[in-house]
Amino acid sequence: MSDFAVLIPTPTMPLIVDGLAAKMTVYKIWEQADEKAFLAAHAGKVTAIAGSFHARKIDEAFMKQFPNLKIVSNFGVGYDGVDAAYAGKHGITVTNTPDVLTEEVADLALGLLLSTVRELPRAEHHLRAGKWPQGPYPLSATLQGRTMGVLGLGRIGKAIARRAEAFGVKVAYTGRNKQAGVAYPYYADLTALARDVDILMVVAPGSASTYRIVNKQVLEALGPNGILINVARGSVVDEPALIEALKAKKILAAGLDVFEHEPKVPAELIALENTVLLPHVGSASVATRNAMGQLVVDNVASFAAGKGPLTPVAETPWKA
Repeated sequence: MSDFAVLIPTPTMPLIVDGLAAKMTVYKIWEQADEKAFLAAHAGKVTAIAGSFHARKIDEAFMKQFPNLKIVSNFGVGYDGVDAAYAGKHGITVTNTPDVLTEEVADLALGLLLSTVRELPRAEHHLRAGKWPQGPYPLSATLQGRTMGVLGLGRIGKAIARRAEAFGVKVAYTGRNKQAGVAYPYYADLTALARDVDILMVVAPGSASTYRIVNKQVLEALGPNGILINVARGSVVDEPALIEALKAKKILAAGLDVFEHEPKVPAELIALENTVLLPHVGSASVATRNAMGQLVVDNVASFAAGKGPLTPVAETPWKA
């Protein structure tokens, strides 16, 4: 592994930096006084890129700088920050960190749903603000008797669905294709699904094909008793349309852990009382983030040792 050199574009957790540095050369771009000069001098040595790619996209232009690049190890199950299609066509492996965060994100999704439908943050604020002696908190909507439509029934979507069933919530789903062995009703059309459910759980990955797929038409189909929960990517939801739907009470409420231009959140969303907003913390526990970081390291180490990647993405030339 000594001939492997890993480029880390942005600051990342010490577990990743130290884990890779113990096995191979690590270049930390953010520590370089002159990034352009540093890359010009070392680009030919770079064989791997690792880290989280929300702030720094690993696109075609970036990858073309490194003629010996072999693997991009992405921190997170979503890898929309990497041009995986270009990488796959040019023999560059891309990996992500699935499975290790599935249960954590599913837990958060159910917590966000409960917080949204029962207005838990607002109820707590009522108590903390000393308002309880003046009167009880107003009655909320209920989770009981609802049907949840899952947009994107992958690993996380299935884990969320299992939890929802435990609460007595019926489940249906939509996606690119009907899945074999899945008993939930399948809808080929997202708007039709939204019309027949009163919770829309967004778990679809961010991509060109899912960009703002939850649009005005879908939100209006969800209806005035409808609740939108998004734990996927902010780009999947048309934020201006969502803000308008919430203001006009065309849907009941929204619980969001992700936003289109993170960490910037529209002031109009923040001002709305029928929202619960979280700072992208779906997988943000110590144990889960450590497991994700270790998988980033293990993917590069396994590849460098000639054993291939552990968790290659669909566009990559390797099979899992």
